Amino acid sequence: MPALFALATSLLWGLADFGGGLLTRRMPALTVVVVSQTIAAVVLGAIVVATGGWSAAGPQLWFAFAAGLVGPVALLSFYKALALGPMGVVSPLGSLAVAVPITVGLVLGERPGPTQFVGIAIAVAGVILAGGPQLRGAPVQRQAILLSLLAALGFGTVFALIAEASSSVTGLFLALFVQRVTNVAAGGVALLATLGRGARALPEGGFPWRTLPALAFVGLADVAANGTYSVAAQHGPVTVVAVLASLYPVVTALAARGFLSERLRGVQAAGAGLALVGTVLLATG
Repeated sequence: MPALFALATSLLWGLADFGGGLLTRRMPALTVVVVSQTIAAVVLGAIVVATGGWSAAGPQLWFAFAAGLVGPVALLSFYKALALGPMGVVSPLGSLAVAVPITVGLVLGERPGPTQFVGIAIAVAGVILAGGPQLRGAPVQRQAILLSLLAALGFGTVFALIAEASSSVTGLFLALFVQRVTNVAAGGVALLATLGRGARALPEGGFPWRTLPALAFVGLADVAANGTYSVAAQHGPVTVVAVLASLYPVVTALAARGFLSERLRGVQAAGAGLALVGTVLLATG
């Protein structure tokens, strides 16, 4: 059962990433973040009320609040990178978020084993190969690589903060709710700021209501992935769960290939694959 929940996490995260990137090609990334996270916050609020999650409130929710401030930056960067593409490169680079918990462990006195050192080396090589051709190419493609790495840093920080925000499933629902509400508030402020600078929040034809189900799916899939990962980690070996859950970039890449017919250069595909292998080694170390 833990393995199934972990694989479900990969599927949900991968599809949410694909959907978010695709939607960002049709409307501003900040709008995608705010709308999808608002829907997720409403659903999570209902769950917290139904489960009595408020009883788990405590000082640890400050970690969830901090995660909520970092989250919109990571999501915005990632969705913009996915919109610039190609998704098959951007998604594996975003999965390097797992390096953040490793760094936190180093600061706290932990030392990675040989497998983790190998994973770091392979992941860095993957970043260079995946980004190298673009770094000498169009500025937009350079921006996609930089945004992917910024998103990875943000996601890793969120993972570390959320891990400290709760110690039970009920507490996790409350922590995720606080995080999502903060996401919406921070994203809303940023959206208002961009409007003040003359930027558009919606396409010229107004809000594309036909995309509302897709926006809801993106927000809810992200929440569900957090839930399935938590259940898997509580009932199975964390090492196995982390490896299986880290396969979500494969889902995004396959979705991009199947639905968008993306084709990668050989060096880009190799770099993306190495980044994913490095991520798995970091998780298993």
